[in-house]
Amino acid sequence: MKNSFARIAALTKRGLKEILRDPISLIFMLALPLVMEITFYLIFHEMTSQFDMKYLAPGIVVFSQAFLTLFTGLLIALDRSTSFLTRLYVTGTKSYHFIFGYTFSVLPICFVQAVLFFAVGAVIDPSIISVALIPAILLSVVTSLLFIGFGILFGSVCNEKSIGGVSSIIITGQSVLSAMWFPTEGMSGTIMTIMNVLPFKNATNLIQNMIIGVSDAFKDVVLPLIIVLAYTIAVFTAAILIFGKKMKDN
Repeated sequence: MKNSFARIAALTKRGLKEILRDPISLIFMLALPLVMEITFYLIFHEMTSQFDMKYLAPGIVVFSQAFLTLFTGLLIALDRSTSFLTRLYVTGTKSYHFIFGYTFSVLPICFVQAVLFFAVGAVIDPSIISVALIPAILLSVVTSLLFIGFGILFGSVCNEKSIGGVSSIIITGQSVLSAMWFPTEGMSGTIMTIMNVLPFKNATNLIQNMIIGVSDAFKDVVLPLIIVLAYTIAVFTAAILIFGKKMKDN
């Protein structure tokens, strides 16, 4: 067990160094959602409550996490294209060591995203400032695991050239199926059922409900959290199995 922790810590440290070597990607993941948050609020908040900061800031937090799928996937795909992972794998490093190492190295970005977008939202609209920001930020780290997991899964099966197109599925899904840009009233039952069983809307609602206020603990928090965690566990399990198979094949 001690050896496993040491391997994960070493891989995490190495992952952090690789991330810091690509500051442009970090700036993109922070700057683009930030511009969207400010612009959409200024243009649309007087037209519809959907763009009030209590809805917009949590939505932007989760939307920005979707870009972690591309970021994480590209990081792994590039490592797979070299002999780095293969050399480590033959030394006895397990699949889950790699997976957790990548995960822990990306998690700080998720925390920075949440703090930044909520802080800017609070400057624009101080009414969102409350103790609820603390559980919202903590839960945003949980929702980010879903997108990191997708990134690890895609990075395990795709090369650096195809990872962008595959990851765009998740980014588009979070944008279109989360209902962060439009109200859901009047939508057909079939579409709503699809949105309710997928993780995108549940991840957004989970963070929004923390800011708006929880009226029904099960419906507003427990149920969306269960759905997000179920997808996260399934994705990480698949990622570990597929990553291990790819390493053995190599």
